[in-house]
Amino acid sequence: MILMARGNILIAEDDPVLRNLYVKKFTIAGFAIRTAENGEETIQKVLEQAPDLLLLDIHMPKIDGFGVLEKFPKEERGFPVILLTNFEEEKYKERGRELGADDYFVKKDMTIRSLLNMVERLLAMRRQG
Repeated sequence: MILMARGNILIAEDDPVLRNLYVKKFTIAGFAIRTAENGEETIQKVLEQAPDLLLLDIHMPKIDGFGVLEKFPKEERGFPVILLTNFEEEKYKERGRELGADDYFVKKDMTIRSLLNMVERLLAMRRQG
């Protein structure tokens, strides 16, 4: 029996420890996962195949998460974006909202379970249209 993945998630995170943790947890939860280590690679992977959802670190080499968001404006992309950051700073949230981020995950304050719940909620909303 072949199980369909629950969704295709692109994880853009430059920290290898966090990236591997996200890959492990989301794979166990039944998602198909691709990863990117910097903003340039993220843009390339989105252009190759749009994800069902993008987990996007703000602070990445080459092009930061905001630069990636600028490349894929909300009204033109067909997938939600959750910004990942270590900083609970209002200016980052505000910039993310301006650029059309769908949600905001503060790595140091939140659990992987809460990130998984956030992903599931956004994907459910997307399916309902």
